[in-house]
Order: sequence, then C-alpha cells, then structure tokens
Amino acid sequence: MLSIKEYFTNMPDFHRLLILVFSLSAFWYIEKFKFITVNYKKWKHISINSLFSLTAIPVQVALGLVILKITDFNLKMNSGLVHFKIFENIHSLFFQCLLVFIVLDFLEYIYHLAMHKYKRLWMMHAVHHSDKVVNVSTTLREHPLETLTRLAFLVLFLYLTGAEYWMLMVRQAIQVISNVLSHANFRIPERINKIVGIVFITPNIHHIHHHHELPYTNKNYGDVLSIWDRIFGTFSKFDKNKIIFGVDTFNEIEVDTKFKHLLKIPFEKYRPTVKTK
Repeated sequence: MLSIKEYFTNMPDFHRLLILVFSLSAFWYIEKFKFITVNYKKWKHISINSLFSLTAIPVQVALGLVILKITDFNLKMNSGLVHFKIFENIHSLFFQCLLVFIVLDFLEYIYHLAMHKYKRLWMMHAVHHSDKVVNVSTTLREHPLETLTRLAFLVLFLYLTGAEYWMLMVRQAIQVISNVLSHANFRIPERINKIVGIVFITPNIHHIHHHHELPYTNKNYGDVLSIWDRIFGTFSKFDKNKIIFGVDTFNEIEVDTKFKHLLKIPFEKYRPTVKTK
C-alpha cells in the first residue's frame, strides 16, 4: 500500500490524462460494435462535446491549485473526518483511503442531488442532460460554470473528509473510468447488471437518469456507487427500450447545432424537465 501511496502522491499529470484517454478510447471502441443509438452524426456529436474540455482547462488549473493547498493542509494539520477520534485506531492506509472514497462518493451524491433541485444549478447541469445521444463524449459535456461549482464543492468535501492528495488521486482514477463507462452508448448484460449494479453505477442504471422526463431524470444520482440511491429512495428501474435521452424543454437548435447555444443555457429562463403522464 505504501508503494501505491507513493505513486499516487507523485502521479504525473500525464498519467491522469492517460487514464481519461484510455477510458474514452476503450469504451468508444466497444460502442462501434455494441451500440444502442443509431443514425446520428457521431463525429459531429463528439466534436461539440469535446469543446467543453477546452473551457474546463482554465477552471481545473485554477481550482487544482486550491485542491493541492487543501490536501496539503489536511496532511499537516490532521484535519477532517479521517482524523476524528472515532477513527484514530484505523492505521491501515487501505481502510483510510476506503473511508475517504466512500464519504466523498456520498458527498458527490448530495452534490448531484442539489444540481437537480435548485433552479440555477439545474440550468448549469441541464447542459449535460440536454445531450440527445448519451455516449462516452457526454462525460466531457459540462458547462464551465458547473465545472467551477463542482470543483468548489470538491474543495469543501476534501476539507471535511481530511483527504490527502494521494487518496483523491486514487478516487479520481476510479471515478473517471466509472463515469465514462456509465455514459457509454451500450448496456451490459442484465444478468451482470443485477449483480454489479447492487453496489456500482452501470450504464443500465445511469441511462435512466438521462431519460428526458420526470420522475426518471431525478433518479439514480450515484457517482461511482449505487448504494446511496438505494438507501435514500432515489433508485429506479425503467424499461430500457423506452429511454429517450435529453431534456424535453430544450430544442434541437440549442443542443445539437452550435457550441455557443449550449454556453448560453445557464443564463436563460429556468426550464424544468417534464413529468411523465
């Protein structure tokens, strides 16, 4: 475990990028042979979503410096949840990391819930949900304002948990792979999904969250783990053949034609999803 801690503490940015690129490439390749959406311009679709990577870079760099400061503070001051007396006898690095992973995942669940419940936050997050074809590139489709909001919350979460930098890097490595998989344009066999989905978010589970109507848009909020949805009653099943991606209140021009239209969405009049009749 010490060698793992050392690696993730000094993990090069290139390796982090490699994990993302590998995940996107691997699941993109599977999408070529096992897809659920047909007759769409795949390269045009990914080109629009990929532009969000460019808008995310300056935000990630700025907040990344803050994250480094917070994790360094946690290390020096022994602050946060993992240093509470109740956990003081947990000396195993593995269990410390596991505790941080689980708590951060729960806090991500709360964050995601808030993005749907508060009007202005929803209008940021709606850019992600407005994608009418969910595939690996949808993972990149995040408005820069939401990127800023998400990372600002992450700074708070790191302070509360007392996570060290290497713990965050372990979580993010797993999180990236999980998020890309959950948005992939294929579904895993149902017999496997029934087992894996008890604990983890799968494409079968997350696709329901991207259905264009309520109540399903407000279900299955989990990030890596599905257990929070099951515990707090936000887990839902839905006929996979009836899932329609997108948000009904956004038209084709806004979500499919130009990147600039997507950037304007958070500043428009609040438009909630539509309830299923």
